[in-house]
Amino acid sequence: MTLSIRFAPEVSAAKAENRPLVALESTIITHGMPYPQNVDTARAVEATVRDTGAVPATMAVLEGVLHVGLTGTELDALGQANGVAKLSRADFAACLATGGTGATTVAATMIAARLAGIEVFATGGIGGVHRGAEHSFDISADLSELAQTAVHSGHSQDAGGAGDLGRAGHHLWAG
Repeated sequence: MTLSIRFAPEVSAAKAENRPLVALESTIITHGMPYPQNVDTARAVEATVRDTGAVPATMAVLEGVLHVGLTGTELDALGQANGVAKLSRADFAACLATGGTGATTVAATMIAARLAGIEVFATGGIGGVHRGAEHSFDISADLSELAQTAVHSGHSQDAGGAGDLGRAGHHLWAG
């Protein structure tokens, strides 16, 4: 099976002109806020990336195709969709293979960016090691992905909100 990747026109043009690209996750659109606040926020984040001179590439899987950058119509549709999967490393390939629709977490965004040849991604925060993880093993796949995927990250919040930052650091260090 060949991986289908669809580059939005703006992203294709940026790649052809060797302009900087910034990958963005899409779970904030589908799992973080209600419509229309979710779409308004996504558009504001994309505008902020453009203001820096880079081109945003919001990642999502739509009907089994990896989309690198979303058109306005696709962003609106994703923002109003129901039953959208929340994709991480564990279920990213299955969503692609079964023709599903999914929004990318930090981990899946890093994988998608690597596949698309994008070296930088930005996010508002990463998942972390949750308190009590020594018993529950509740550790975000974002940490492992940060340790193993060759994509540069920028984020503006802490690792996992109310998580255990000491254990998160240890998990990154230990790989």
